[in-house]
This record gives sequence, C-alpha cells and structure tokens, in this order.
Amino acid sequence: MPNQPRVIAILTARPDKSVELEALLGSMRNASRAEQGNLRYDFLRDRSTAGRFVLDEVYADDAALDNHRASKHFQSYAATIGDLADRIAMVVDPVGVD
Repeated sequence: MPNQPRVIAILTARPDKSVELEALLGSMRNASRAEQGNLRYDFLRDRSTAGRFVLDEVYADDAALDNHRASKHFQSYAATIGDLADRIAMVVDPVGVD
C-alpha cells in the first residue's frame, strides 16, 4: 500500500467556543476536499462530550499533506484554532488497513 498519511485530530472547544469551532471545521471541509491529493476530510461530533470533535483526513502522499498545510485555508485555521480549542493531532500511517 502506498504511503497515504492520515491526520487524526481531537479538538475540544474552549468554553463558549463550540459554535465557532464547528463553523471553522465546516469551512475547512469544502476547501480541504477540493485540494488535489486529498482523499478524505471528515469531521465528527463526539456524542459523549459536548464541544468535542474528531478530524479524519487522508492524503494521497506526503506531498499532498504538505500542500494542505501550506494552503491559505490551513494557515488561517492554524492561526485561529488555539483560541477556539484544545487540540491533539497525529499524523499516522496505515498499518494493516485495506
């Protein structure tokens, strides 16, 4: 299987920032999905914790991930996210995934 890096991120909204966080993630969805080399960009809401979201992104290769991170919409996200949420993000490689 070719290297298709996946980004998994857990974002927990800061107090009173859940609506803004969800709007930011929603705006990233369309822009990210339109990128060449983006295979998936989904965000999900945690049922058990209000204001917590999970990002699930897959890229064709490391270059596509690098291009995503260099994009204007990601740079805007990166400049804003710290004010809206606590964030844990991982770039992971598939192991035993079909």
